[in-house]
Parts: sequence; structure tokens; C-alpha cells
Amino acid sequence: MGGGQCWPRGLPPRPADVYGPRLDAGGAARLGSVGLGPVDALSCPAEPRAGLRQAAMASKLLRAVVLGPPGSGKGTVCERIARSFGLQHLSSGQFLRESLGGGGEVGVLAKQYLERGLLVPDHVITRMMMTELEKRREQHWLLDGFPRTLGQAEALDRICELDLVISLNIPFETLKDRLSARWVHPGSGRVYNMDFNPPHVPGVDDLTGEPLVQSEDDRPEAVAARLRKYKDAAKPVIEMYKSRGILHSFSGTETNKIWPYVYTLLSSKIPPILSDEEN
Repeated sequence: MGGGQCWPRGLPPRPADVYGPRLDAGGAARLGSVGLGPVDALSCPAEPRAGLRQAAMASKLLRAVVLGPPGSGKGTVCERIARSFGLQHLSSGQFLRESLGGGGEVGVLAKQYLERGLLVPDHVITRMMMTELEKRREQHWLLDGFPRTLGQAEALDRICELDLVISLNIPFETLKDRLSARWVHPGSGRVYNMDFNPPHVPGVDDLTGEPLVQSEDDRPEAVAARLRKYKDAAKPVIEMYKSRGILHSFSGTETNKIWPYVYTLLSSKIPPILSDEEN
């Protein structure tokens, strides 16, 4: 299986010279490159070798995952990557909210668990994500919130070979403070932090004017248990990707200080469409 390619089990990969669209900075699709044939760099003086390298990078679909505990800034990092490199930002939380509102099979199943105060099980989340990935076989993408467990990671592994996995390591005290100050707009999943990313009007979503809520899981008394649960589930996932040499860990307390290193890593895999300063 070629790196970065995905397809349903049992089906062959698409031809190697067909590549999907990337998104420009405004979100519009732009045509992907076609595969380069054999090229003698010495016979092409008009094109520098760096240009050939960029063309080769652009011709390959990039498949990436961002891992991190609640409050680690995963969503912010994913949004910056999507803007800077034209990747589709695929959030499992957003897909779940859309499924619950859409009345489809996955939404009906998920609602049955949530109404009983239960977590949506792996097989339901996995089915939802496999459906979404099937729609994006010819696009660069970045997964946010999936996989969370070893079972989900193994299911993803059966259909796709990832190019890189980013793991955000944030100190426990920082996570506890961030989560305790976090409020959410239920309809969209937009997240605000009362310390460093507050809404324009206290307690109100910037775009809709609707009230914000604090999740029961974000209340101080629940945060420690939530973080322990994440750590237990994520450990085998992280070990799996580490053993394959595709895990890249970034530690720190501020997203803005971690971001330049993430940007440099991604730039070695795919040409950026925005500079670090523009993001």
C-alpha cells in the first residue's frame, strides 16, 4: 500500500497519477498535480531542483492525525494546519454533531447511547469516520479526534497508511486550568476559553448570539478523571504510531510557541499555501 493512500478494503488504489484537490487559503478547491514522469534534472535548467522536490511533494496525498488530550489545543492546531497547507480538517466531533442533527443511521445509533448518558461506542464512531473518509479518497486531510482508541486506530490502519501523527503533550496543570475555563457553543462546537480566548460578549457565542454552556466534563471536579481516561486510551495508540516511526511529539504550555515547530514539520511533507507569519 502506498503511503498516504486510502481505499475501502478489497478495492485497488486509484491510479498513481490521479491526485485530489487541495484547498486554497479561502477554502476553495484547486486542482491537484498529476504524477511526474522520469525527469533528468540536468536537462531542465529552467526548473531548480528545489522546484522538482516541491512538485513531487505536492503530487502525493497527505494523510495526517493530530492527537492530544482535552484542552491541548488540538482544534486550534488543526485549523492552522488546514489554512496553511490546504488540508481538509476532519473533526470527529463535528461529524457526530451533524449526524445527530441529520437523522441518518449513525446519528440514530449515537443518539440512543447519548440519551442514556453513555459514550458513543467505538464501532459507531468508526463507521461514521470510515464513511466520511470514503468521500475524500482524493483529498489531503487531517484527522482531529479520531482515532481515540486502539480499536479505532486499527480500523483506520486497515484502510489507510498515515504519513504522520502529531502528538501534543501539555502539562497536567495547564490542561486542568484550560478545561476549567472552557465554555462551548452546543450547536457548532465552537470553544471559548475565558482566560485567553473569551467571547466578545460574556456567555454568548460570537456568531449566533446563543448562550454558551460548560460541559459537565469540564467542571473542575471532573477534569482529573477525564484526563486519566484519555491517557489510558491514548497510550497504546501513541505506542503503535511511535513504533512505525511516524509519531512527532510537541511539548509546551502555549499553542503559539508550539505552532512554528508543527509548521516546519508539515512544510517538509507538503508545500505550504500560507507562510507561518500569515497564519
